[in-house]
Amino acid sequence: MPLFDSTKTGIIRPYHSLLTLVQRALDVAMIVLALWFTRSVYAGPDVEPWRIHDTLEAGAASLLFLFSADACGLYLGFRGVPLIQELKRVWLAWFAVFALLLLLAFALKESATYSRAVSLGWMLAAPVFVSVWRSLVRLSLHEARRRGHSTRRVAIVGMTSLGERVARSLRAAPSLGLVLEGFYDDRGEDRREEIDSELGEFAGNFEELVARATLGDLDLVYVCLPLRAESRVHKLIAQLADTTVSVYVVPDFFVFDLLHARWTALGDIPVVSIFETPFMGTEGWLKRAEDLVLGTLAVAVAAIPMALIAIGIKLTSKGPVLFKQRRYGLHGEVIDVYKFRSMTVAEDGANVRQATANDSRITPFGAFLRRTSLDELPQLVHVVTGSMSLVGPRPHAVAHNEAYRKHIYGYMLRHKVKPGLTGWAQVNGWRGETDTLEKMEKRIEHDLEYIRRWNLLLDIKIVFLTVFGRAVHQNAK
Repeated sequence: MPLFDSTKTGIIRPYHSLLTLVQRALDVAMIVLALWFTRSVYAGPDVEPWRIHDTLEAGAASLLFLFSADACGLYLGFRGVPLIQELKRVWLAWFAVFALLLLLAFALKESATYSRAVSLGWMLAAPVFVSVWRSLVRLSLHEARRRGHSTRRVAIVGMTSLGERVARSLRAAPSLGLVLEGFYDDRGEDRREEIDSELGEFAGNFEELVARATLGDLDLVYVCLPLRAESRVHKLIAQLADTTVSVYVVPDFFVFDLLHARWTALGDIPVVSIFETPFMGTEGWLKRAEDLVLGTLAVAVAAIPMALIAIGIKLTSKGPVLFKQRRYGLHGEVIDVYKFRSMTVAEDGANVRQATANDSRITPFGAFLRRTSLDELPQLVHVVTGSMSLVGPRPHAVAHNEAYRKHIYGYMLRHKVKPGLTGWAQVNGWRGETDTLEKMEKRIEHDLEYIRRWNLLLDIKIVFLTVFGRAVHQNAK
């Protein structure tokens, strides 16, 4: 009998925490309160009482913050998340919102409507207010549970590597109030994995687990057995159905090389994605907003330098200013990518030879452009129009994609997101010629790491390192 049979047991429903709704409501309240407080502090002859403009401003900021904070992972729950990490997400989400508000006010010519002193004060006060209430709640919960209040007794089924990970998570988050009573396993000692006794002791077999659960000595049971143990898990769950414990099955998906895995549904059938893009829903909108805002600003700043570079190319070598090459974009679709021409040739066929050190095809002015990455500037237009992103895996020539996908596991997964003007691999020095398979493997490794770890703060870090870091330029040729 299948372990999960939706025709008999219903469907797996998404978990909507009341606490998450309260978090959202309090975040919005703190943002509005911060604006009111700032206006009160700066009240003077040139600061009017609360106006309809302030209501619109507070409403827009609150709505944008909910989207931004959700994309930053602020509402995934703070269980197991360090307080410092949570507060970083608060400030990141708010500054992204405030930057967008400034851009909108400037574009709509409404910036003169708002006091600069009030706006600056609100920019700092809002994240402080949100951070304070979140810190107070976290510290209060931690202290209460440290004193033994509101704790729950937990058992882990399976002395496995997965069970050890769950135990470590419980130990790292005492604020959860979950006290591990021990590990239960029906296998012999020679088949059980060795687990540090500080995490928990072996407490018995499945019969002893059911007996304790029946007596009401346990509150939660985490089943951490491998997928191949379906029959054992089904039998155990059937026995625990005669108790009042809450049972959680921890899927052993770590046997796969997960890429932004998430729960979803096909009708009323729950499914888990193994390979997925991080830019679904609000994350996708936020990523696009980032590209539009930063990309538009970058185009404005780079317009004059790009014109000067075009003149420089015309004066120093024969041929077109721009070089077009077919590359793979999102979902592996072929896109045209433009660069400033830095060579005497413009290869874009079945065989494309990579640039090497002291390559005779590179013009003197082109060498300067490649060394400073200025040859990539035309791709800012692709960022604004949407075929590329400001940050993401660098696009490779179609010929190189077809060659490397046959030799590197997961190579094409880098195309689950838009290619970027700069990326995590580039700022870590994996740029330029890949004359060995190992070098390309390291580049792909960093590309996939970026997709797994994506958040706004990581994008901002990569942009900063692209401009000011050394590693991004060290392998340029």
